[in-house]
Amino acid sequence: MNTAAIAGIGATEFSKDSGRSELKLAVEAVRAALDDAGLNGADVDGLVTFTMDSNAEIAVAREIGAGELTFFSQVGYGGGAACATVHQAAMAVATGAARVVVCYRALNERSGRRFGQVATGVVRGASTSAVDAGWSYPMGVATPAATVAMAARRYMHVYGATSEDFGAIAVADRKHAATNPAAWFYQRPITLAEHQESRWICEPLRLLDCCQETDGAVALVVTGLDRARSLKKPPAVVSAAAQGSGPNQYLMASYYARDLTGLPEMGAVARQLWAQAGVRPGDIRTAVLYDHFTPYVLMQLEELGFCPRGEARHFIADGAIELGGALPVNPHGGQLGEGYLHGMNGIAEAVRQVRGSSVNQVPGDGPVLATAGTGVPTSGLILGPD
Repeated sequence: MNTAAIAGIGATEFSKDSGRSELKLAVEAVRAALDDAGLNGADVDGLVTFTMDSNAEIAVAREIGAGELTFFSQVGYGGGAACATVHQAAMAVATGAARVVVCYRALNERSGRRFGQVATGVVRGASTSAVDAGWSYPMGVATPAATVAMAARRYMHVYGATSEDFGAIAVADRKHAATNPAAWFYQRPITLAEHQESRWICEPLRLLDCCQETDGAVALVVTGLDRARSLKKPPAVVSAAAQGSGPNQYLMASYYARDLTGLPEMGAVARQLWAQAGVRPGDIRTAVLYDHFTPYVLMQLEELGFCPRGEARHFIADGAIELGGALPVNPHGGQLGEGYLHGMNGIAEAVRQVRGSSVNQVPGDGPVLATAGTGVPTSGLILGPD
């Protein structure tokens, strides 16, 4: 840690129909990130992406004019891979496996494959994922919302959380997105009443509890801290990076865990992050939390140590997670408000917060936390100034 930094960020627009291939989206974002850092394709010798990304590293390398690659990698588990791409890139840079590594994610998730719909192919074949899905699909639990709804209902039963508590997360995200010109929901905040009036997707989840389906791409440039200091923008130093998976882990909801009201995978990540960075939850200036579904934001706050188990609904009361609150969460609007790029746009926001260039800048120079998808094996980062 503290030997690598994110030196460049880039993104396409966030839309519902990009009108171009996922490869074109990826290349646009990568070129934008390289330009942001003051580098070009020939400087790149490493690439990291998601196993779910349709763009092979060598295809992106060809399009950006990269030379020899000395490091290339893919990280699994969907949105849980977001911060792990930076984790792997930082390790590659720190060990000398590569000098400039680009992390990228591109998807036409609204105009193409929509993750929110039932995908029967998931249960076909002899893979372990197909076997795992075979336990829930026959019962009708066959979408991300359906699996999260099960855990959310248990959380409500045990701790007394309500739909209004979930709605407070959505209201805060949309409030932040409303002042972010890059957000899909720019100038379109919502009220709690509007959240409560939105239709059911899978009880207790309403439409406004669920993240967007977005077309777009995001890329991040990771290099050594010494080199980053000589580039165009202030470096966002990787102070801590971690991956985590809980006992008896499944995807989205680990039904056979002893307790369905927590996210053990995020607990495993949190313990590593605090130890590596030498900071505590109270030191964090702002948190960019993966908000694919609102109940999992409450559970993350608890697993990360910002409040005791079952107390997140009280912690967020009175605007604590809004700008000006005790812990501003997702100043860019999150995946509920800005766009759903599998968490990569959240990391880009964390970099802007470190640089002091966010449209919703949180005052101070303390560390910034970013997390990846929960309910699956996941990852996290703590970034700070040089």
